[in-house]
Amino acid sequence: MNHRLLIAALGVIAVLTITTSASAQVTDTGTLTITGTVQSSISLIFNSDPAGVTLSGAGTNNATLPFGTIQAYGGTLSPGVTRTTGAGSYTVSSPFGVNVRKANSSSANYTLTAVLNGVDSTNAWQVSGVAVMNGAASTITTSGSYDNDVSNTVAVTIPFSTANGTAIDNSIGFTASAN
Repeated sequence: MNHRLLIAALGVIAVLTITTSASAQVTDTGTLTITGTVQSSISLIFNSDPAGVTLSGAGTNNATLPFGTIQAYGGTLSPGVTRTTGAGSYTVSSPFGVNVRKANSSSANYTLTAVLNGVDSTNAWQVSGVAVMNGAASTITTSGSYDNDVSNTVAVTIPFSTANGTAIDNSIGFTASAN
């Protein structure tokens, strides 16, 4: 009988030990503090204008306007390219859209500037009638409207003396600044 009592006591001790171990969980708590400062921002993207050349890379801030094969007289121009021929040169042009969006800003409009990225001592470049050259930014508008495609036109004037097969290859850097 003592033996049974001892076995029962050991059984109770074993159950209590298991129960005590299972309920004795180790825990801790902590707090993660998040901080940040909202900053106003703008985004500039290029879009195809319905009346112009279809841009490669439309909907981004790095697009290409492919004029295709261009010539002073005759030939077939790419859809959306306009040609004007003068006494000693001709101009090819096409409209394109600039869409500037804003966030967290009370700015009513933006200023758009453009600069020719590469030197071109032969051809004359314009954006919306404003001469664009290498080195100094030209102001295209001081009152650009946010959140819609604003139509601009890029134009290149090429002298008749330009050799056949010469590539017209340059880029224009645009900067939108919130007013």
